[in-house]
Amino acid sequence: MHQARPSAPRLEPVPEVVVKAREWMKKSPVNAVNVTATMAHNRTLAKAFGGFAQGVLFDGGLPRRIVELAVLRMGWNCQAIYEFGQHTLFGKDVGLTDDEIFWVTRPISQHNWTPAEAAALQCVDDLYADDCVGDAAWAEASKHFNPSEMIHLLMAAGCYRVVSGFLNSCGVKLDEGVPGWPTPPAGS
Repeated sequence: MHQARPSAPRLEPVPEVVVKAREWMKKSPVNAVNVTATMAHNRTLAKAFGGFAQGVLFDGGLPRRIVELAVLRMGWNCQAIYEFGQHTLFGKDVGLTDDEIFWVTRPISQHNWTPAEAAALQCVDDLYADDCVGDAAWAEASKHFNPSEMIHLLMAAGCYRVVSGFLNSCGVKLDEGVPGWPTPPAGS
């Protein structure tokens, strides 16, 4: 059972950072002004964590599609609508379809994921449920990912669990043009 999410921001975005972030976001597939301007209340941690998150998203070695599936799954598990909405945009940017984005919110067995995708999603579910990937999920994932990629998968899921908790707790609101939860595909 999840705690109720704040209906209004607990920390308002820093106004001068909102202005700067709007300019930065013009070059991005996402609009993450509110998270950037909310994290700016602690610039040291925003800078440090921002660098880590960028590394997790773009430089860890896993295919970007797997990273985005992991982030979306953790965002869904944590019921972090801001996280899910932002990574819906990132996911589409790497080729995820609206249908796939919807199915990431359902039990793994209900969609025809590739074996590697299903293994990654199961690792995320295990981490969310118990902060440890179980033996069966680890064995399956190890068939598809080398040790470096396994670390990347764990870090992606863990990083975006932290982000989800931050977003939920601070009540960060969706930015303009960022979707919320997905809708079921036609005929499902």
